[in-house]
Amino acid sequence: MATRDVENGPVLGTPDDFPDRPRRGGRLVVHVVIGVLVAIIAGGWGYVMWSMTAGGSEAPSQVVTFTIESANRAEITFEVYKPDDRVAVCRIRALDVYHTEVGSKEVRIPAGEGSKQIKESLDTSGQATSVHIQYCNLV
Repeated sequence: MATRDVENGPVLGTPDDFPDRPRRGGRLVVHVVIGVLVAIIAGGWGYVMWSMTAGGSEAPSQVVTFTIESANRAEITFEVYKPDDRVAVCRIRALDVYHTEVGSKEVRIPAGEGSKQIKESLDTSGQATSVHIQYCNLV
């Protein structure tokens, strides 16, 4: 049963047919809380990323050359830059044509020797196509 005749106006009415919305306050508090939460999350993420770099205990290194001696042996020459009084541990990796690790070795550079060029060979389980330094960390 319709109480209103069909007119040329909208069926649900016009904005003037409804009362004004009540004013809402307190949005500043919501925005401040959201801002504080975002700052805490961003700070936590920054700390996680910083700690993943071993807290700045990396020893810069650089590959000078590498050679593949045979199907089961590779050789690498690399330089490590470290303070004279610190020990460094470097991990070298040999990869095959599919970028699968076929050999790895940890090399320890003792204290008392600063920046140094090192020549290491490693056994591989298959034909290596590249050898690189995965990391060098100060101990």
